[in-house]
Amino acid sequence: MKKTISLLTAGALSISLLAGCGGKNANGQDGKVEIEFFHYKREGMETFDKLIEKFEKENPNIDVEQTSPPEATTVLRTRVSKSDIPDVMGIGGDITYKDLSETGVFTDVSKDKNLENIQEAYIQMLKDVSNEEKVYGIPYAANAVGVIYNKSIFKELNLEIPETWDDFMAVAKKVQDSGQIPFYHTYKDSWTILSAFNALAANTQGEDFYTQLNKGKILAGERYKEAAEKIVDLANYGHNNQQGVGYNDGNTAFANGEAAMYLQGIWAIPEIKKANPNIDLGVFPFPATNNPDETKLVSGVDLMLATSASSKHPEEAQKFIEFLLKEENAKQYIGEQNAFSALEGITQDDPTVTELKESFEKGALADFPDHYIPNGVAPDKTLQTLVMEKDVDAFLDKVQKDWEKVQNRQ
Repeated sequence: MKKTISLLTAGALSISLLAGCGGKNANGQDGKVEIEFFHYKREGMETFDKLIEKFEKENPNIDVEQTSPPEATTVLRTRVSKSDIPDVMGIGGDITYKDLSETGVFTDVSKDKNLENIQEAYIQMLKDVSNEEKVYGIPYAANAVGVIYNKSIFKELNLEIPETWDDFMAVAKKVQDSGQIPFYHTYKDSWTILSAFNALAANTQGEDFYTQLNKGKILAGERYKEAAEKIVDLANYGHNNQQGVGYNDGNTAFANGEAAMYLQGIWAIPEIKKANPNIDLGVFPFPATNNPDETKLVSGVDLMLATSASSKHPEEAQKFIEFLLKEENAKQYIGEQNAFSALEGITQDDPTVTELKESFEKGALADFPDHYIPNGVAPDKTLQTLVMEKDVDAFLDKVQKDWEKVQNRQ
């Protein structure tokens, strides 16, 4: 789930901008209706190509144009500001969802019968992040942040899967002592640091963090301290030139056996397997604390499907979403993307992620903390500075002050 930092704030958006028609909504050739499907899951484009082809065969009067540009969230915000709104949008259940829903961009689906088939936890996450009871999108796929590990290296070093933070650090030390690299970090791409931070913050920021936030009290400066300290610990068990390696190179390096563990979400697994189809991978829950019975797996709405409130073709847009929600199509998506389905009864059976299933079955889940951090705070950039300078106090001070500035402008 690649994170992008928007160049526009919600305040720049206006409901008055929605009066015009959405972009790409004209009738296509031969009288066909053309709708645009805009999403940020670039790694999923091939899967959507196949699903779109299937949909168009079943609906020969509808053409679907898939759009998934780099920095898609920023692009979408810019397009909305110009009243150029796609018919169907696929975004994460994060602050962008909150900002755009407040402007009236999305169709209200609170009474949509399709929600009856969605796991309640993911519907609630959308309500929590927007801080309102209305729902403006259908949760489609969920992801999770765990520790991707090379099973061959673990077997070679006779390592057991750690369940506590202390055991986690002990495993890292054993790997390092063996002359191998414990963690492969990709700090050149700042968003990648958010994976570990989310897992740590979700389990250490306190149960009332969001309750206090909704009351206007920002606690990041004090409550993110443990997560920040542990991020520094993880950086100490990395490799040389951590700041010079990006996500794509990291996937390849890990696929080639250059490290025992990789602190990324399950979205990285298909990319790793592309580089080395024979790698023996596993994923275990991030042992963020020394209380394994209380540790939660970070899992959020990775992809929700929404329609434009100003679309000229709302029926066709809805038809496409309902097609994607069909069991066989939802299974195809999660199968090819190594994601978890937000739909009831659809399970992820890839043995790579078997060790995460217990957390889902127990409901031991927590949403991504950065989904609640407003644009303008840029925690990924501040984390990038943290892993370089290792100054926890400076990190906490900047996050707190940046957050307060954004809040004071609202």
